[in-house]
Amino acid sequence: MHVTLSATLAANQDIERRRRAGQRVLHLAFGEAGLPVHPALRARLADASGNNGYGQVAGSPALREAAAGYWTRRDLPTDPDLVVCGPGSKSLLFGLLLAIGADGPADIVLPMPSWVSYAAQAEIIGVRPIMVPAPPGEGGVPDPDLVASAVLHARAQGRTVRSLLVTLPDNPTGRLARPGTIRRLAQIARDLDLVIISDEIYRDLVHDPVAEYLSPAEVAPERTIITSGLSKSLAVGGWRIGMARLSHTPAGWALRDRLLAVASEIWSSPAAPVQHAAAYALTEPAEIVQRVNDSRRLHGLVARAVADRFTKAGASVHAPQGGFYLYPEISGFESAAELAHTLIEQHGVGVLPGSAFGDNPRAPRVRVATSLLYGDTPDQRLTTLHADDPLTLPWVAESLIHLESALADLTAARQPSQRRIGVLKPAHAVR
Repeated sequence: MHVTLSATLAANQDIERRRRAGQRVLHLAFGEAGLPVHPALRARLADASGNNGYGQVAGSPALREAAAGYWTRRDLPTDPDLVVCGPGSKSLLFGLLLAIGADGPADIVLPMPSWVSYAAQAEIIGVRPIMVPAPPGEGGVPDPDLVASAVLHARAQGRTVRSLLVTLPDNPTGRLARPGTIRRLAQIARDLDLVIISDEIYRDLVHDPVAEYLSPAEVAPERTIITSGLSKSLAVGGWRIGMARLSHTPAGWALRDRLLAVASEIWSSPAAPVQHAAAYALTEPAEIVQRVNDSRRLHGLVARAVADRFTKAGASVHAPQGGFYLYPEISGFESAAELAHTLIEQHGVGVLPGSAFGDNPRAPRVRVATSLLYGDTPDQRLTTLHADDPLTLPWVAESLIHLESALADLTAARQPSQRRIGVLKPAHAVR
């Protein structure tokens, strides 16, 4: 087994190193929410800082109750005893892979492209990911028209395939799968007896006003696991807190027991002070709801502004719908790695190549994260969050000017015949 540092973390470290060396680099490579922690959460973390004992493996009763309420308010009635919390949804996803394959490694269907850690986690435990392209214009889901043949082919080769994973909305593309796609995928999961893992950590950051959100747990509740956390919606990635919702079925209860057994040997229990703050957040008091609403608005404004700059430079990019990502393609490069290398080495723009997300290495696509453009200090970021027009703030405007200039230079270096103009807007995305 050969495990390397996560591509996103490696890129972040590389850019920080370049900046310390005096290089000017626009940081578009790291998916951190880029905003200050709400004072109410800091206060509750401090209030619970004296709680230094081990807690329940599944998480505190207060946190599990709050998480159950969070999902119930989203039309997903949830039993608190079927909620398992951990140090970030990333740990829970890894624990679920182990628990689902308790009697031997079980392969998983992943969308292509998809978040860098899904395939890496699978490979660590000997699970082989089956990469299935997302439908055109969508992201975060394997194309239902291709899943059945991929799974049946793998099973015909003697492989065990037990699960598929979706991300709603998606990292890296910033797109949201349509409800019809989710319904079709849920039916295929039933037909093939697959568990659906639905990573919904960006659910509260859907900023496209006409996008319709459908969780597979609404249409296939008996086989869907949801994972989520507060890292993105409330910008507390460093606090490491996540939660999983298991199905209210005998299989769901059995999976819960196996997940708790895995958790007990890996992380024991989530950090008690963080659980206390997270429980408050998940009850969704007015001040927290307002913070999430403000964050969603900002992420959407900036992501669309960055997408506009790429479009002006001739890139093909679907309009972002959620989170703080976009996934442009720029012709004239032989690979995603060459495009990413050119952007940082010649133009001071840090992005990640699509190949890091399991995409075709020859396709010149890159993942762009826009959430570190809000300022360099907590005061700047808070000002950006509350500004009527954040794009006009000096530090945001300067970053956009840097990007536009870099992309113009990149475009000028390409042959005119290689330019591709316009935003990709598939017919089904126009409402």
